Amino acid sequence: MSEEHGRARGEPAPPRDLFAPAPHPWAPGPRDALVTGMGFCLPGAADEPVRTAGQVWATAATGTSHVERDGFHHGTVRGAREAFEELLPDVPSRYLRSYADVHLYGMVSLVEACRDAGLDHTAGELRGADVLTARAGVDSNYDSYRAWHDADPATVGPREAKSLFVRLLVAGTSSDVGPVQAAFLGSTGANYTVSCGCASSSVLLGIARTMIAAGQSDLVAVTGVDRFDTERVLHGHRLREVVEREAVTVRHNDDPPAAPRHDRPMRPYDAAGDCMNYGDGSVTLILESREHAAARGARTHGAVLGQATTRSGLNSAVAIDTGGTALAEAARRALGDHTSLAQIPYVNGGGEGDALFTRIESNAVRSLWGDRSSQVLVSSQEACFGHSGAPLGALGTALTLMMMREGAVCPTANCTAPSPVCSFDPVPGTKTRALEFDRALSFNYQVGGVNSALLLGGGDAC
Repeated sequence: MSEEHGRARGEPAPPRDLFAPAPHPWAPGPRDALVTGMGFCLPGAADEPVRTAGQVWATAATGTSHVERDGFHHGTVRGAREAFEELLPDVPSRYLRSYADVHLYGMVSLVEACRDAGLDHTAGELRGADVLTARAGVDSNYDSYRAWHDADPATVGPREAKSLFVRLLVAGTSSDVGPVQAAFLGSTGANYTVSCGCASSSVLLGIARTMIAAGQSDLVAVTGVDRFDTERVLHGHRLREVVEREAVTVRHNDDPPAAPRHDRPMRPYDAAGDCMNYGDGSVTLILESREHAAARGARTHGAVLGQATTRSGLNSAVAIDTGGTALAEAARRALGDHTSLAQIPYVNGGGEGDALFTRIESNAVRSLWGDRSSQVLVSSQEACFGHSGAPLGALGTALTLMMMREGAVCPTANCTAPSPVCSFDPVPGTKTRALEFDRALSFNYQVGGVNSALLLGGGDAC
């Protein structure tokens, strides 16, 4: 027997009752990871991106979708270059010409987050910051290689050739969004990029929390940014049309596979939900240690109290765990020994319109809450801006902290008739649901079996 743990070495601890009071209740400390800044560059209703927390809230609180335009369902960011020039008028045009769309998105959200946090990047206030960037795609590289490949040698002069070559270099790994952001801030801290699909920024928020808790950092900028090439996505859509026309079916556990479409809207948790719409954009969150934020009198939005990543143990990178077992385990680990599940009345979900993902999340919620599942509110705002990949974890975090502040849960955008598969209340409609709460979970999961759960705090955690 282990004197410290009361059981044999290596023997797993007995499962605790998640609804019982936590063995070691959470208490504020100087190394808590507080969110002090939020910035966005997301699809908007007009030819301008959604950039501020106020604009994001106005969209999500009414279940508004900025995904469709002229019958084409894709969350397109318009006006990012103009927003960049407004926010950063001193950046030389020769640099601006070399930036791909993802660079513009990431820089706009970063600058907006700095402004929201009250940090002056021009005064060197973020020189010591760590810059962590989440990416789920290789879009900037692809677009630059394609631009080079498609260029007509007969019409490309020396100036154009130089511009294409510089863009190709900038789009490479060494100058993807993260390094550009770090160079802009003059950062002397850590700078790296993580790509693990839709859970990417959630994972980075967990890493940032760990760095702050360990005293390795006091200030971290976490960005999720992606852009989906519509031609490639449309190609996949056309392939699906061929499959359907030829009556060829590909099914997994009696559910259709996740697939993007552009001819109809995504409807998370809805009985008619059968697809997702991609969306471009970026979200940046500024995290600080409590002592660092207090020293400069910063306003706080909330705190990242826990995060856990699990895999479903699948044998294929494109397999799907419909049972939700690993997602539920991620939630249990995120709670740690300091938070009871009884304190969690709301989950910001990862539903994106496909029936398969509704099943995953419903099973995970049932596994956690059991007979109380129907009382849990779970809503998704992905249909507001589209399924954006890497930004999703940061966006879900930002929105959940806003909901705690407002005492209201945003509806699931585009959900009008909840699927009978839902084991929870998906908050259908276009109005917020009143709820006073200061603890919540946020889920991200994906094909291949990667699952992330974030534990977020408002109220006493601020």
